[in-house]
Amino acid sequence: MNPEILYPLAVGIFFIAVLYSSVGHAGASGYIAVMSLLSIAPEVIKPTALALNILVACIASWQFAKAGHFAWRLFLPFALPAIPFAFLGGYISLPAAVFKIVLGVVLLYSAARLVVPQREEQQPVAPSRMAALMSGGAIGFLAGVTGTGGGIFLTPLLLTMGWARTKTAAAISAAFILLNSISGLLGNFSSTENLPKDLPLLLALVAAGGLLGAHFGSNRLPPASIKRLLSVVLTIAGLKLILT
Repeated sequence: MNPEILYPLAVGIFFIAVLYSSVGHAGASGYIAVMSLLSIAPEVIKPTALALNILVACIASWQFAKAGHFAWRLFLPFALPAIPFAFLGGYISLPAAVFKIVLGVVLLYSAARLVVPQREEQQPVAPSRMAALMSGGAIGFLAGVTGTGGGIFLTPLLLTMGWARTKTAAAISAAFILLNSISGLLGNFSSTENLPKDLPLLLALVAAGGLLGAHFGSNRLPPASIKRLLSVVLTIAGLKLILT
């Protein structure tokens, strides 16, 4: 990757990591947005986003599990079918034009989710086994195809359907993102046998930005303001992908 792209990408990835971590998100859609705005090739976007997701989701999974918010009984029915479907999605390389449209729609969906008010906490009701298995498989496949990890779909599903409280949904989604990102990256590597050479630098920047955002980010801007800012970035990137 030439310096004219790498330098703004590095800065963008770092600040997206700071902003997302300050509001408890992994950041895949933000990383994809930055790469899309810089017109980086789809074959680079997918493995880069998946790899960055693995690092952030690993940290988040450990933190939520340590705090006692993780629930294996709820997690497994979603995760088990998602893993092979994420591998399949990662293996598949869509035509560039189709990939851009699919990714653009995902980014616009992510932007909308950031500004939609969350429902009030309710007593959770466990999903049926079939609903969890089908949802997990579908989200896993979409996660592998787009390189998003699937958390942007699973979290609102768990909350909207009343299947989990907010912190439990976050814990389940973090682990779900971790497994899907690993599976999707393995599938992508099996297909392409290639990883971006600048990935170590971007991983270091994400780690630094994530730690900084978790510690200081939420004290600099109200969470609602950060979400609105991220929503604007995602909307611009999503429209760019669809319209160009």
